[in-house]
Amino acid sequence: MDHRTEGLESFYQRKMNWIPGNLKNGIGHFNVFHMRDFVGKQPGSAPYSRKDFYKVSLVIGRNKYYYADKTIEIEEAALLFGNPMIPYKWEPLDGEQDGCFCIFTEAFFNQFGRIRDYTVFQPGSSPVFLLGKEQVKEMKAIYDRMFEVLRSEYAYKYDLLRNLIYELVHKANSLQPVETNLYKDSPANTRIAALFAELLERQFPIDSSNQRLELRNPAAFAAYLSIHTNHLNRALKSVSGKTTSQLIAERVAQEAKILLLHTDWSVSDIAFCLGFDEPSHFIAFFKKNTRKTPHVFRKEIV
Repeated sequence: MDHRTEGLESFYQRKMNWIPGNLKNGIGHFNVFHMRDFVGKQPGSAPYSRKDFYKVSLVIGRNKYYYADKTIEIEEAALLFGNPMIPYKWEPLDGEQDGCFCIFTEAFFNQFGRIRDYTVFQPGSSPVFLLGKEQVKEMKAIYDRMFEVLRSEYAYKYDLLRNLIYELVHKANSLQPVETNLYKDSPANTRIAALFAELLERQFPIDSSNQRLELRNPAAFAAYLSIHTNHLNRALKSVSGKTTSQLIAERVAQEAKILLLHTDWSVSDIAFCLGFDEPSHFIAFFKKNTRKTPHVFRKEIV
């Protein structure tokens, strides 16, 4: 399967067979679409890949949504948040599909805050929010407003569109219980944890069998951050409750599952990409973290 990153140009070429002329104007990009313009009576599955843009979708109908190494079944409707760091795929399960989606780049929010800092766009959080009928109406109203504003000649319409995206984000946040706040320690530890998380996530996804992780152990991360390994470990433990090694292992195991699920690469190729010198070391690591060998895991999900 294709595991490469899809850019805006290839998105427009694949979906609409044309490319807007303003994609590279430097001020960011936004657009909104009706789902019905892209799905027919027998809708096909979108390719599993990472995108270099953000996407917020109101999906109405029976679907499966794959993101990272997880799969979620949607029986009626859901709001889906796609970000450039996590690969995902949407698979319709019947012909009764409806909804809307908007796409935008991070540059669209330049000087208006960091959209990536919101929980719905962060690695490790759930990007799927199941909706009831009344909630679907509320979300539809926001998308209808987007279409109206985008067609208008209002001079500040892009400010309004940013506000509508924020409204979707905040509506979604209100649909789930507030999680326990783990960031109770000092600002210094929180900052170190944030830098570590960004540095770790920057290495993913693995898009090519020639790509290899550069930072693979606590000492490498500590050296990059110019702090002692013990200092890094204490900071991460106080913020997340997990050690540096545990956090690295969890993310590497997650990427291993993704590659086994969504590529036809050999176990040896995957082991190389994830920084293991020998396939046997990778097999032992995978079994320790999942209780299955890579071959068994791949066989069970085919």
